[in-house]
Amino acid sequence: MNALFIVMQLFIVLFAITIHEASHGWAANKMGDPTAHSLGRVSLNPIAHIDPIGTILLPVLLSLTGGPAFGWAKPVPVNPYNLRNPRRDNIWISFAGPASNLLAAFSAFLILFILKLANPRANLFIKNLVEILKLKSGFLAPIMPQGFHLIEGVVLFLFMAFIMNCYFAIFNLIPIPPLDGSGILIGLLPDDLAQRYDRIRPFGFIIVIFLVYMGFLSFIIEPLKFLIFIFLG
Repeated sequence: MNALFIVMQLFIVLFAITIHEASHGWAANKMGDPTAHSLGRVSLNPIAHIDPIGTILLPVLLSLTGGPAFGWAKPVPVNPYNLRNPRRDNIWISFAGPASNLLAAFSAFLILFILKLANPRANLFIKNLVEILKLKSGFLAPIMPQGFHLIEGVVLFLFMAFIMNCYFAIFNLIPIPPLDGSGILIGLLPDDLAQRYDRIRPFGFIIVIFLVYMGFLSFIIEPLKFLIFIFLG
C-alpha cells in the first residue's frame, strides 16, 4: 500500500468528517439552538470533532488493510427545546451534514474538470485514473505514477475527495438511526409513524454495521463511476 495514498485518504476522511459535523452545528445554531456553537463544535478545527475510534482508529485500520477509509466523529449535540419548530428544523439540521459533503464533492469534481481542460498532464493522468476505475468493481486502486509530479498529486487528491465525500453523503442519507437520513425521515413522517419508526433506534447501529459488512458501500460507487466516465473519461 502506497504511503502517500494512505495519507491522502486519512486527510480527506478527517476533512469530510469535520465539515460534516460543523455543518450540523451551524444549522442547529441557525435554527435557534446554540448548544453546539457554545461547545465549540461549529468549527473547522478537526480536534473539536474527533472520536478516538471513529475518527482515528477505524480509518487508519481500513487504510492499512487496503480498504476505503471510513469513520465518524463525535455527534453534534442538539437541544430540540431550543428549536423554533423541532420537527421541521431537525430535517434541515440532519441534511446539513450530507449537504456539506456533497458541496465538497462537487467542488472537487469541478476543479478536476477544469484541470482536465487546462492542463495536458492532468488530462492524461485523469484518463489513466478513469481507465483504472473501469477495470475495478469497487474502490479506486492506489496507483501512483512513475516520476510523481505535483499536478498528478493534486489530481489524485481531488479524485479521491470527490469519491469519498460522495460516500459520506450518500451513506449518511440512509434512513436508519443514527444516520442523518433517519432524522430527515422522522421529520417527514406523521407523529404516530415517526414514533413507531424511532423504535428501531436501539438496533440501528447493528443494522448499519450489517450493511457495511455486506458490502453496501461498494454499491455507492457505481453511480459515481457513471458521472466520472461521462465528464472525465
